[in-house]
Amino acid sequence: MSRLRLRSAPVRTRSRASARRSARLLGAAATAVALALTAGGCVTVHGEQALLPPATESEAAAALADFTAAYNRADKANDPALDASRVTGPLGEINQAGLRSRAAEHPGGNPAHRPLELTDARFTLPRKAGWPRWFLADTDPNTDTGQGPGDQRWLLLFLRSGPQEPWEAAHLVILTPSQVPEFAEEQGYAVPVAADTDTLAVAPGKLGEEYVSYLKEGRPGPFAAGPHTTLWREQRRKGASRPGLVTQYVDRVTDRGDFAPFALRTRDGGAFVFFSTRSYERQTAAPGYRPKVDPGVKALLTGEVRNTVTKEWVTDQVALVKPAGADEDAVTVLARLQGVVAAQGS
Repeated sequence: MSRLRLRSAPVRTRSRASARRSARLLGAAATAVALALTAGGCVTVHGEQALLPPATESEAAAALADFTAAYNRADKANDPALDASRVTGPLGEINQAGLRSRAAEHPGGNPAHRPLELTDARFTLPRKAGWPRWFLADTDPNTDTGQGPGDQRWLLLFLRSGPQEPWEAAHLVILTPSQVPEFAEEQGYAVPVAADTDTLAVAPGKLGEEYVSYLKEGRPGPFAAGPHTTLWREQRRKGASRPGLVTQYVDRVTDRGDFAPFALRTRDGGAFVFFSTRSYERQTAAPGYRPKVDPGVKALLTGEVRNTVTKEWVTDQVALVKPAGADEDAVTVLARLQGVVAAQGS
């Protein structure tokens, strides 16, 4: 804030008593102005400091509807530009790469397009200070593969980085209804969990780092066995060496900007945490051979594949984390959504 400097006139004959009277008058005037501003309602509470909900129920419903409409337009036309303003973070990168890939195969549009419908929306609205603000939409999609309605729930995390910015979907995971936890509430709103909290077995800000370390080393630790931990490592192990082809994996943490983790307190004192990672899958063929490249990956390929191709994946995960004090099986990875976002030949 700039400061206004008052310079006195070059008259030096004023008495000290006169100066004191002037000072009292200036002080009284300043007090009067402050009272007038307060009485006139000019004092504001800044959004950076106040705990505020991210949106009303109707605003959240409108954001979900805007996303669904944009998603359908982009999916029908195989045009990433049509929903680029409604997606961000890991979901945005996966979505945009997928549309680019399908556009190369079907430039005239998606022949298998089926309009997405997201119904029975349940919104979880956490109060927080400052930006970004975010909320969770728990929805029933028309893409269920089960035998009846309600076999799947699409959970979308919507993010807004400023008051003039649109709501964008940053995360998407698919769960069964029984996997969706009960969330804690304070004054009718959900409770966000800080990235560096010490109330959980693993802080949300450390979850990506722990997960990457586990995928690399597989050492005993906080992760419970399951399809996204022990079984995924086993699948990688089996695919690492095949006749004429060697596959190597390198995982990286992605936790900045719109890729940052987001966590909600659950009623049992734990947390429901969205986080993402980035993986590189390098396939090297034996001399005289070339790795096979799927048409969908070929559309994202740079360089020439001679005997090596490296695929870059973005993976979107959600996990249940137990309260502090739990050691073994403290983190259960419930679901992951992943997609190839780039490829390099050499």
